[in-house]
Amino acid sequence: TLNARMLSNMVSGVLISLSLFLTFLAVSQGYFITVDAHDEVCFHDRVSSGTKLGLTFEVVEGGFLDVDVKITGPDDKVIYTGERESNGKYTVAAHMDGVYNYCFSNKMSSMTPKTVMFNMDVGDAPKDADNADTHHNKLEQMVQELSVALTGVKHEQEYMEIRERIHRQINDSTNSRVVWWSFFEALVLVVMTIGQIYYLRRFFEVKRVV
Repeated sequence: TLNARMLSNMVSGVLISLSLFLTFLAVSQGYFITVDAHDEVCFHDRVSSGTKLGLTFEVVEGGFLDVDVKITGPDDKVIYTGERESNGKYTVAAHMDGVYNYCFSNKMSSMTPKTVMFNMDVGDAPKDADNADTHHNKLEQMVQELSVALTGVKHEQEYMEIRERIHRQINDSTNSRVVWWSFFEALVLVVMTIGQIYYLRRFFEVKRVV
């Protein structure tokens, strides 16, 4: 009946929403890594052809806040490469089944390690929609678009949090330098005052000749 069909569509929609929400929580987490000088750190995902892969990263600490980035496919084909980047957001489509690698390199640094925050998002594999229900596909597409929007919002929040952390570190460093400089100036003034008093006492001191 029509009511049963509508109820079935609603239940399917709720299940799809719940599934995508749990997937959103699972694959959209932010990770922090430390890339030592002259080192390279790589991660990988095994996906099917046509699946969309997303990489968002931000260098939060170390040196000039830059790293080299490289994304390669299962056939060792370089999909993307960038040098000395502070942040970025990239989305690529898998051109074949297999393992795709994301690498952060700090080989250009002589001694300074870099701290990198990044997210790796893996979309759903494309489905064969020949015999699928049109209304069901439309609902699933809308839920997927909502999931992508939520992922984008989460990434923006993490980006703003990282930027706030960096600015706070800069402010704390500046305040610390101002305090130490003020302390140094006060110490110099005290030393100069003591020196002048000592010099004037020696200058006006009446020496007795025995």
